[in-house]
Parts: sequence; C-alpha cells; structure tokens
Amino acid sequence: MKQIKRTRPKTGLLFIGAKRFRQLGEGTADGTYEVRKKTEYKTYLDAFGKFTDTVSCGMCYDREDAERAIELFTAEKVDCVCAIFMSWAEDFAWIRFLRELPPMPLLFASVVRDELFITDTNDENQFVEFLSAGALVGAQEGSGSFRRFARPMSDICIGTLDEVSAKLKIFSEAARVRTILRRGNVSLLACYNEAMWATYVDPYNMFMKIGPELHFLSIAQLMTEVDNTPDSLVDELVSSMTSRYRIMPNVDFEKLRASVRASYAMERIALAADADLLVLNDIDTELFRNIGLRPGFIPTTPDLDLVTVPEGDLGGGLATFILQMLAGVPANFIEPFYIDHKRGTFAGGHAGPNNYSACPENVVIARDERFAKTAWKYAGAPFAWYVFPEGTKTMLHMSELNGRMKMICTLVDALPTKHYLASYSHADFKPHEDISPEELFSRILPHGVTQHYGIVDGDWTPQLEALAKQCDFEFARV
Repeated sequence: MKQIKRTRPKTGLLFIGAKRFRQLGEGTADGTYEVRKKTEYKTYLDAFGKFTDTVSCGMCYDREDAERAIELFTAEKVDCVCAIFMSWAEDFAWIRFLRELPPMPLLFASVVRDELFITDTNDENQFVEFLSAGALVGAQEGSGSFRRFARPMSDICIGTLDEVSAKLKIFSEAARVRTILRRGNVSLLACYNEAMWATYVDPYNMFMKIGPELHFLSIAQLMTEVDNTPDSLVDELVSSMTSRYRIMPNVDFEKLRASVRASYAMERIALAADADLLVLNDIDTELFRNIGLRPGFIPTTPDLDLVTVPEGDLGGGLATFILQMLAGVPANFIEPFYIDHKRGTFAGGHAGPNNYSACPENVVIARDERFAKTAWKYAGAPFAWYVFPEGTKTMLHMSELNGRMKMICTLVDALPTKHYLASYSHADFKPHEDISPEELFSRILPHGVTQHYGIVDGDWTPQLEALAKQCDFEFARV
C-alpha cells in the first residue's frame, strides 16, 4: 500500500529543441538559442514542480536524447509524460520518441509566451529570439506525427504557462491514480452479492483494463483472525472509540466489543492480502451465521489507508477508492434513498461500514437497527453512525457495460443534517447546479447505473474525465 501514500504524481518532461539552432546567437545580449532554451526549461520545471515530481534529462535535440529520455522515464516509473516543442525542431527525435515510448499517458503541450519583445529581426539578437519564440511552429509540425501514431491515453493542449500547468496538473493527477490502480489489489469478502446481479464485474476485465488484481477472502479466514485477536487489543480499541465518539444509550457493550473485534480482524486479513480496497458482502448469510454481525468500525484507526465498502459492489468500491486517491481525504459510499420534492433535496447514505474518520464530531456509536430483531448471535451490534460533513461533493458511479467500465459523475452539496436515519450513515443532498433532484436523476438514469456511488469533498470531475480517457472508460458528467 505504499503507493497510496504518495500524494504527488510523477511526470516525465520532454523538451524538444532544434539542433541546428543551438549555437545561433553566440555573443548576443541574450546568448545563444541553447542558453535561452535552458532558461525557459528551468522556468517550466519550476512551474510544473509545484504540483508534480518532475523527471527530465534536459533538452532533447537528437535521437540519442530521445532514447535517453525514454530510458529515464521507464526507470523512474513515471505516471505520465508531457512533451513540449520549444520552437520549430527537426522531428526525427520526436517521431522516434512516439514510436519507442512504452504505453503510458502522454500530454502533447505547447506553451504560449505571456508577452513578446520582437521588433526588428535585422538585429541578430532579435532574430534568434524570433526563432526561439516559434513554439507554435513546432507544435503544428509535431501534431502531425502525434495524430498519425494515435497513441492511446494521449491528450493535447495549447496555452500560457499557467494554462498548460493547470491542464498538466489534472492530467498527471489522473495518471497517478491510473498507476495506483494498475499496482493495486482488491479483496472481496467473501463473494458477490447474489441479491444484486447488476453490481457484478468481470475480474479478468478489471485486471486487464483497469489494473487491480482481485483476491477472494473467506469467512473461515475472518473467523480465525477473530479468534486470534487478543482481548486486551479489543479493550484498547473500544476505549479509544468511546472516548472520541458519542454513544447511544441502547448500545450493548458486549456487542460493541464483538463488532470492534470483527472489524479489526477484517482489516488484518485484508492487509495480509496486501489489499488497497476491501469489498465486503455485508448481507451474506454466512457472515451472520459464523461471525454473528456485520463489522461496523472500519477503519479501527483513523490513519488506515484501506478503503472498505459494503454490499459486495466492486464498481462502487472502485468509485470510492478512486475518489479517495484523488482527494487524499476519506471518501464515502452512498446510495440515494428518496427525493424530498418539497425541499428540493434527496437523502443518501448507507448502512454498514463507512469511513467516519474525517469528522469525529459527526459520529455516534449506534445500534444496527436493521438487524436488531434478528436471531443472529450479535443482532443489532453497533457501528459508527455517521453524518457526512456539509459541503460540495463529487458523486461518482462506476459499473460495467459490455466489458467496458463506465463513470457517471456529478456535483452535489451535502447540507447540514442531523442524525435522523437511524443507524444509516447519511446526509441530505441537493444538486450543485440549480436543478431539481428529479432533473438530476432523469439525466443519470438513461446512462444505466446501480444505486451505489462514492462521494468525496471537492470537485474532481476534470480529473475523472482525464482518468476515463486514459483508461478507456465510458464517461459522462451530468
């Protein structure tokens, strides 16, 4: 799980210059073309270094430079590459680079100077500056080969340094998540949700087209880990939780300890499987028969990176995981419950495990009302009843259609909400745009979804669109 902790992307930078211009301008006030390009090169490194770790071996003038850049980018395992023509340039190095670079996200960019000081090119210094400023010429020439190679996971932009930086920031953040997905592991405990076939995802497709490996964990593994979890550790975890969170008066402390024990045990078997995402089928009869409850305190410690979602939904899990990787803060798993037509809002949330670590004051330890009157051993075992903090959220759905993943996303505002849907983590929401909930869902439903979404603070829709292009997902923002 080390890759999750790296919050900055790593970007390979290729700056393409004209070999035949290198020594032009020797003895002029602003120096040779090469000197000017080095100054410009440093300016770009400084600008891009504000949001990404940069990898570059300097200006690229010839075939050897292009090959050296590819070797460096490969060795450094960059998330993506940004290529920029610094002026007109011979295109043999660029064409070789396009051919030899391993498959990875590639942004072809052209930077427009904020201002120019070219007045009379009869002056040699001015003439070299004229050549140096010709990035548009290089971009046009380079675009022909860029188009002919038609590399997947590629995009193009032109603008000022600030505008290119903004585009690269989005592109590289998406590429970083793609890298995490390709190196990641998903654990499913213990099976698909047989009550919800629409949530099924082909594991082979998920590995081939998205990246994570899928591993199935068993109830038997969980039972063994529950039995091996020491009472002293459970007492320590319970004491920590009860000191931080409010507790409903009807909570049974024996059942609280059982829920914490099972939650910790579930985390341990997921971490032992090197899981980044744990998808729990928490309405599986075998879970209740053998464990006696659905674990409700994940994460047991706030610093745990493991993302956990309920109801055996791999698509919903990927949506939640991707949002957490983009935002770097806990994401949550919801299903919209109903529309309050009069208020112009909808209620959304979910029973079962949900990351409650972002806002401790919004947590109540409460009885699981849904299962409180069942015959299972720990019927009604409590979990963290959470109200999602107010603010603008990105809401993302993911599922599979004909072997291809799709993303449907929108922005919603979580409103100030009291605990009122007993034992369901929840909040009241309204569309971020000035439309009704009916209009929002009338736009969502034609895309074909299930009822599950991930939510996270902030607007991450540009990064999601970039990620969808890089991973060949169907994408819609509504």
